[in-house]
Amino acid sequence: MYYHVVMMRLAEAAGDEFHRRVAAHAARVRAECDGVLHYDCRENTAPRAKGFTHAVVSLFESPEAHHRYQHSAAHQEMKAYMLPFIADIVECNADIPDVAATVSAGGAARGAEGAR
Repeated sequence: MYYHVVMMRLAEAAGDEFHRRVAAHAARVRAECDGVLHYDCRENTAPRAKGFTHAVVSLFESPEAHHRYQHSAAHQEMKAYMLPFIADIVECNADIPDVAATVSAGGAARGAEGAR
């Protein structure tokens, strides 16, 4: 599994229409991009968000699926629309190849690897 999380501090101009259009773009990504297991833009409710109010939270089958998504028309058009509304951005990508085994084992593997 491959996680891709993009946290954003949005400009004041990002109102209701912005969020409606981003939701439509996200639906297009889910429909058109193979290997996308989860893809959504959500409000960041973390108390220590440091002003990063929203995030695109996504999960891909593999790093290769993420690479295809990065080059897809659906992603490129979403990014082109969103960029003028983003005041600051930070990205996290993580390849976790055995996440399914960790989840099915009830987190037992957590003790073996721990946080890095």
